[in-house]
Amino acid sequence: MNDRTRVLAAVGATVCLFLGVQLGALALVDPFTESGRQAVENPDDPTNSILYVGIMLVATGLMLAAFKYDLDRLIRLLLVGVSVMISWYVFAELVPAIVDPFISERVASGLAVVASLAVGGALLWYPEWYVIDGAGVVMGAGAAALFGISFGLLPALLLLSALAIYDAISVYGTEHMLDLAEGVMDLKIPVVLVVPLTLSYSYRAAGSTDDVLEDGGTETEARDDAAGDAPGDATNGVAADPDDTDAAADDGPDADGALDRDALFIGLGDAVIPTVLVASAGAFLDAGTLAVPVLAVNLPAIGAAVGTIAGLLALMYMVLEGRAHAGLPLLNGGAIGGYLLGALASGLSIATAIGL
Repeated sequence: MNDRTRVLAAVGATVCLFLGVQLGALALVDPFTESGRQAVENPDDPTNSILYVGIMLVATGLMLAAFKYDLDRLIRLLLVGVSVMISWYVFAELVPAIVDPFISERVASGLAVVASLAVGGALLWYPEWYVIDGAGVVMGAGAAALFGISFGLLPALLLLSALAIYDAISVYGTEHMLDLAEGVMDLKIPVVLVVPLTLSYSYRAAGSTDDVLEDGGTETEARDDAAGDAPGDATNGVAADPDDTDAAADDGPDADGALDRDALFIGLGDAVIPTVLVASAGAFLDAGTLAVPVLAVNLPAIGAAVGTIAGLLALMYMVLEGRAHAGLPLLNGGAIGGYLLGALASGLSIATAIGL
């Protein structure tokens, strides 16, 4: 497989993973709303965004402390537990809808529990890249839908804006997410989406991170190997193959250095955060509604989804060209811009679109 084919395959696979999260979230908006999965009493309260960002900062600090004191296994078990919980939310809605004509509701609920436990078991005992990706899409869709129905339009826009700024600071300023990435990548859990660049690639056999990209986006700058540090954040960004110790080349996406790796890693947060706005638009707007079976779709939601993909393509180009860049400013910026264009196309005013 030549370099150009590998580039196209990697980009195509990444877009498909993002679309899986987006479409899954839109499919879950109505079932989650009907089941009362909304996490807050008033989704239009803008302080919800402040609370979420605060919780995220605290969780980041706790994880860094856990890695410092060698509590990696505890973190892995906790995150696998979260994976099982979110997977159960998803399967509890999807399994009964699929098998309802054939079996009882109680049996369907049992199958949903078994399916979610199977996700946890696969993550613990066979965390190959396709297992990670499958679990990541399920988790990403479930998390985006849960946040989408819990954050009204204004809180969702504030959340995306705040996290884009935070992401840029963590990449270009403090770089505190580098330490988090060093620990998280070795846990082999679905905080990343894995895109192999070689047919023989095995995530289970991959070593620790030596060349990863910055939190929320991309970073191809490798730290000094002698220091044993691994730059980047796998929880919310794009990374090179963890076995590759060479930084990507700067002479374009077809350069050998840019593809001298076995896989790319895309932070699951990069897919989830902009999809929150996609799901929120599908949940809280009636304008521009499209009659699509199963999906809660309207023009603003489609605009946000398309804008996210546009930001992703720009981000992937920078990754493969070897330039460092924070991801959420591009992804969230694309989602917000696409959402506003979709809102205008559906006849909404800007004030209404931003929830004022």
